[in-house]
Amino acid sequence: MDTTDTFQTHRPRLFALAYRLLGSRSDAEDVVQDAWLRWQGADIASIRDPEGWLVTATTRLGLDRLRARRNAPIAYVGPWLPEPLEIALDPDPLHDPAQRHARADEVSLAFLALLEQLGPDERAAFLLKEVFDYDYPEIAPLLDHSQANCRQLVHRARQRLQAGKPRFQVSAGQHRDLLTRFMDASQRGDQAAILSLLHANAEMVSDGGGRVTAAIRPLLGAERIAQLYWAIARRNGAHPARIGAVNGEPAILRFQGDQLHSVTLVSVDGDRIARVLSVLNPEKLSALVTARDAGASSW
Repeated sequence: MDTTDTFQTHRPRLFALAYRLLGSRSDAEDVVQDAWLRWQGADIASIRDPEGWLVTATTRLGLDRLRARRNAPIAYVGPWLPEPLEIALDPDPLHDPAQRHARADEVSLAFLALLEQLGPDERAAFLLKEVFDYDYPEIAPLLDHSQANCRQLVHRARQRLQAGKPRFQVSAGQHRDLLTRFMDASQRGDQAAILSLLHANAEMVSDGGGRVTAAIRPLLGAERIAQLYWAIARRNGAHPARIGAVNGEPAILRFQGDQLHSVTLVSVDGDRIARVLSVLNPEKLSALVTARDAGASSW
């Protein structure tokens, strides 16, 4: 196997790691490209473990980007949400709903948004241990930390992530049902119906990136969220919508003319929606589907 074939064999794993580290498809692609350039310039004959070398390079390049992003002056307008990796009109027919639900957990926008709470090293250590099944003796040299320190990083990450997760899990079917009912109610601006679906202290986060109209701060409380959708419907501003999938998770796809306008996902806690995440920034919706393809209809 030549050097190009070796890299291409590991490329999917490298991209998966970079995307989870950065929450951005475009940044992940850049990191993998940088890893490829380093691979081309390396003394390949002296590398005993190509996969380990490539994972190390990708992780360190990703960490450099994470640190730079955190240290850079704040220029982003409004809340930042992860960039969807895949937007589909229909769920993957090769997996049943429960399998899709489990698979989507590790790349859901809600999970990636929670990862933003972690420091760069915490995030890398947690992903390598919990998602990519690396052991501490492998993680420690990769991150230039002791094994004991890596254990602490993962432990702290678990605690912080657990605090942000729903207390009561629901089935894939229940999740989709709540999402569909929420789409129906929000399209009509039915405040009573929306309130019946949301936790009283629900949160809504919208990412427009300053490029389209979106709330520049999270909306807190079911009343405020319901009022927003009521106001949009009253102005006849609701966009045609349908249920699709984002990163394998059920999502509301809304369209403006022929183009995808936004994607909305929800986090469910028990029998109600606890969080609503909407990505409207057109730069993050480049995996386009069209209204014609989707057969979108107003609800």
